[in-house]
Amino acid sequence: MRIAIIVDPLDNQRAGVHVYTREFINALLARESKHEYILLREKVDPSLNVRQIAIPNIHLPIGFASVRLFFLLPLVARWLKVDAVYEPAHFGPFNLPGRIRRITMIHDLTPILFSEYHRFHSQLLQKIFLKSILRRADLVLSNSHNTTADLHRVFPVTKAKTETIHLGREAFYQPTDQKTYLSSKGVHAPYFIFVGTIEPRKNLELLLDAYENFKQWDQKGVQLLIVGQKGWKSESFFEKLERHPFRSDIVLTGYVDKKHLPELYSHSLALIYPSIYEGFGLPVLEAMSCGTNVICPRNSSLTEVGGEYAFFYPTQNKMALVEQMKRLAEGGTVVEQRRAGVRHWAEGFSWETYVKRFEEALEKLR
Repeated sequence: MRIAIIVDPLDNQRAGVHVYTREFINALLARESKHEYILLREKVDPSLNVRQIAIPNIHLPIGFASVRLFFLLPLVARWLKVDAVYEPAHFGPFNLPGRIRRITMIHDLTPILFSEYHRFHSQLLQKIFLKSILRRADLVLSNSHNTTADLHRVFPVTKAKTETIHLGREAFYQPTDQKTYLSSKGVHAPYFIFVGTIEPRKNLELLLDAYENFKQWDQKGVQLLIVGQKGWKSESFFEKLERHPFRSDIVLTGYVDKKHLPELYSHSLALIYPSIYEGFGLPVLEAMSCGTNVICPRNSSLTEVGGEYAFFYPTQNKMALVEQMKRLAEGGTVVEQRRAGVRHWAEGFSWETYVKRFEEALEKLR
């Protein structure tokens, strides 16, 4: 089969969908395949040994992005005479003839299930288009059993055509003794860490409240690192942060280059990932790959990714989170046993397995 993949997230994103697309493409190109792949994107990357077609996204006030999405990309796909088009970013593909199979990746249903955590235009677009996208799709990929359950409940039309494949771990994430970046940020004490976009769904205001309670018990000067770029609807978080009684112990790094993350994970007491809902939760897997314990709520896909090794608590139970923070700060046999096992658990998530199962799913489209 000749398959076009719309890899725009490689060029215009830095968060989870970018990571997914990058790792998926790298693993796909490393595999011997009988299929031909062509990447459709905003700009060509000469380091990738695959055919790429650049369709620039010109930022004009006349809605060129929509013209590109609904007309130019489908036109190029027809011109290439592809057998299928894969959209890994949740939104499309569009306007294809019946002979071209449509493959759509669903990372989560937060714009539908938790619309209050998204910008209005994002909510609106999902509500207008997603049902039609899924109805027309020949294959729907899901990254967790929880996302699949949501899909089948909200969009029953997907039941017979959904393939659930867990995402993989990056070999890049390994334990390290390096502490250069930490020193540059003035971090010398034990610390907890959060990694992700600062937005309401990540529930960081609960983390600030829990940290305040924890610090009233803490005798070790434990710091809190919040790593990630500012997202939407985050004003109340920053207001709470500036009023926090232990503000001097909270380090806000902003966006951090990936190369520093193994260091930040490796030396932390634990990653605290208090998200209200996740389609998968890549930071949990990244931290575990570095041999780092994880504290997260028992919800959505986090139970699948954390398995028996994460330290769970009920989603909005602040004091339960505080107790887990105390437990990790004190250490002990259970904490060390789990830390010793998290890397082995993380190794069960493989991008090689992901692309193998992806290509097996393609066979069902013939």
